[in-house]
Amino acid sequence: MELKQWYLEYRIHKNRPGLLGDVASLLGMLNVNILTINGVEGKTRGMLLETDDDEKIRLLGDMLAKVSNITVTALRQPKLVDILAVRHGRYIERDSDDKKTFRFTRDELGLLVDFLGEIFKREGNQIIGLRGMPRVGKTESIIAGSVCAMKRWTFVSSTLLRQTVRSQLSEEENNPNNIFIIDGIVSTIRSNERHHQLLQDIMAMPSTKVIEHPDIFVRESDYEYSDFNIIIELRNNPGEEIVYDTFTESYADDI
Repeated sequence: MELKQWYLEYRIHKNRPGLLGDVASLLGMLNVNILTINGVEGKTRGMLLETDDDEKIRLLGDMLAKVSNITVTALRQPKLVDILAVRHGRYIERDSDDKKTFRFTRDELGLLVDFLGEIFKREGNQIIGLRGMPRVGKTESIIAGSVCAMKRWTFVSSTLLRQTVRSQLSEEENNPNNIFIIDGIVSTIRSNERHHQLLQDIMAMPSTKVIEHPDIFVRESDYEYSDFNIIIELRNNPGEEIVYDTFTESYADDI
């Protein structure tokens, strides 16, 4: 069988001396490799494992169920959120009702950049929405995530350097492997016919598009929330409300 990765997570009820050693010894006897290990949010520990025998994972789960000091909370092939939880020691906050919405605060920019980098490595069509107030770090995070994924980024519309509205791309920019950055407010409030056509062409490409202010983009275009694969919310603090009335007028005033 081919080598597979697995994610093991368990909650510690009594962190007695030697507990981690006992778990590691059990994995060693089963010849299951530990790739990464980290504490995840308090009394929870996560591990990325590797083995070429699925039966060993089943046996591992059965044996760990008999250990009184821990409770296994996950034993599965790893999802992206599992991999990042082991790397950073914390889980990404996810909307309980809308599972494709992920929440970050400004002090979690490192985690956000890592998350975006992994998403950007995926091939094919992806539409990612990024909500957040001005100057919270949206565009900078997208650029840093592109660097992590070793992909080129292309601004279709932006306010990073004044207000940019593109009507055409160079041959090098017109590459489905690029990350296309679109400001949903600029592209709708300042849109002209040539920009609108370029936008249609890019949205139809089998590529990754990141749309800042997706709510305005949906409100002012024919696209719907169901077209988005992922929605990311970035706040200065957990209690910050993302509202558009306070800054959409400044976009229009500059026309």
